[in-house]
Amino acid sequence: MRRRTLISVTAAALAVGPVPHRHVDPALIGYFEQQLEGHYRADMLMGPHDLIGIVAEQYAVIDRHVRVARGETRRGLLRVGAAYAALVGWLYQDAGDLGAASFWRGITQEIAMRSRDVNLIGYSLVNLAQVRTDLGDGHGVIDLCEAALDYRRELAPKVAVMSLQQQAHGASLTGDRTAVDRLIDEASYIVGRVDDDLPWGNACRRTPGYLEVQRATCYGRLGLGREAGDLWTQVLDGVPTTARRDRGVYMARQATAAAAAQDPEQAVEIAREVATVAVETGSARMRRELRTLEQVMRPWHDAPVGRDLTEVLATVVEG
Repeated sequence: MRRRTLISVTAAALAVGPVPHRHVDPALIGYFEQQLEGHYRADMLMGPHDLIGIVAEQYAVIDRHVRVARGETRRGLLRVGAAYAALVGWLYQDAGDLGAASFWRGITQEIAMRSRDVNLIGYSLVNLAQVRTDLGDGHGVIDLCEAALDYRRELAPKVAVMSLQQQAHGASLTGDRTAVDRLIDEASYIVGRVDDDLPWGNACRRTPGYLEVQRATCYGRLGLGREAGDLWTQVLDGVPTTARRDRGVYMARQATAAAAAQDPEQAVEIAREVATVAVETGSARMRRELRTLEQVMRPWHDAPVGRDLTEVLATVVEG
């Protein structure tokens, strides 16, 4: 990583030195929690690039207050600070910068440990496992999720659901379909018990068909084209058009499933729409999914449908 890039990534997290003593109003905790929910909604609508700087700077403000706050106010700010660091890490991950994402996931884990909050510690481990998933390290994903689930009796249902579904992604990377289904099914038994008021990690409540999204993604990695395609059709029926970034990612995976099921024409038809959304949102995740589609479509590279896909993907590269 170049020095200038490193400084821009770390500046908000590694401010040096003490800050002047001041009174820290406990109401700041609620203020930052409300802001966080707005950032989650904005991420769904417009993608990572415009948000990274905003959320990182707010994290820096929280960090300055943590250094002088006391008692429950300090612990509350640590908890919300961990959520902000996790969001910055996710935004970098969605933008395709896994180095910066790993840095911020590490910051999340540090603050979670300082907060002594077992749910945040589990959440931070799942965050690290998400990066391992993008790196294709199935065993690393499983290790981290199993570490989170070591505290299963103390975890809120939401954190258990997150750990189980992420472990399923690790199982899909190691080719273990039986474990994928077992873990997703186990998560489905408890997802209905998610009723906490924690401001972070609410994708299982916010995302339509959350667990079937995970199952379909895992099936796609396992090369189960027809099964994955059927699930993506079911999932996409419930995803609002306003969730453009997530919808685009799901459709790219649906296209790959169609190609794996020997339907290249449908794959290209879906990819046309995805390419437009990928350019407009700047989502590296979407581009990565389209590269996966390109690999699966290699048997048709010299056929007319393969040339059509090449033209579609050229617009994404140019964008």
